[in-house]
Amino acid sequence: MLSIRGLHAGYPSRPVLRGIDLDAARGEMLAVIGPNGCGKTTLLRAVAGMLPADAGEITVAGAPVRAASAAAMARRVAAVTQSVTLPQGFTAFQVALMGRTPHLRLLQSEGRHDVEIVRAAMQRADCWQLRERPVEELSGGERQRVVIARALAQEPELLLLDEPTSHLDLQHQVDTFRLLLELCHEQHLTVVAVVHDLTLAAMFADRIALMADGRIAAYGAPSDVLQAHTVEEAYGLAVRVLVHPVTGRPIVVPEASALSEAPAAIRSGVAS
Repeated sequence: MLSIRGLHAGYPSRPVLRGIDLDAARGEMLAVIGPNGCGKTTLLRAVAGMLPADAGEITVAGAPVRAASAAAMARRVAAVTQSVTLPQGFTAFQVALMGRTPHLRLLQSEGRHDVEIVRAAMQRADCWQLRERPVEELSGGERQRVVIARALAQEPELLLLDEPTSHLDLQHQVDTFRLLLELCHEQHLTVVAVVHDLTLAAMFADRIALMADGRIAAYGAPSDVLQAHTVEEAYGLAVRVLVHPVTGRPIVVPEASALSEAPAAIRSGVAS
């Protein structure tokens, strides 16, 4: 579904991505992890066609992203970014309905079929009960669920999410990833999600791509990527990788030595 080869991309004053090679299969959830500033968001922007590649090739379902129109991309790829500004004066349902725009002709209004798709998307994202609420009255977590519903209403083949659970409580974090996993398995949707919680990524992702300094430092199954030495090298923090007693998947926690040193480091910073 998604193939990236030799990708170089960035901004006029700052190159970011350096020779990215990456794949995500149809029906697969790929978690992208890595320290702040390593290029995770830039990677998603390049895949979505919002940032042109300086070199290399990105294809979605065999079609090169650089040659696709914005309308064609919107019918295949939906993106949920970190900070979404929702239009004021609209209800949650109206915002979710905007996800149908790529499927409408110029000046065409939404029909019953579109409304049913949006209803199903909002129900799956657990926000149908918010449908009549103005978006400016929603909490951060509620707004995030509405944005996810809008993305699902696009009926994409590839769903890109940048920290999709950043405003959600623990229950909704798990519910969101469970929903994404169900969509992968039931609708063969491909999901690429930037995730900061390594244990959450390990729990749900089929594969993980660990980024560092604009490159892919490790790529593969969660148990292969989340090795203590690999994580420590990328994040600069000593960690211990445990094994979940039921799932057998990795659990990443800071080493006790890193925790015991924190108060001294804080005192040192204050003193200086």
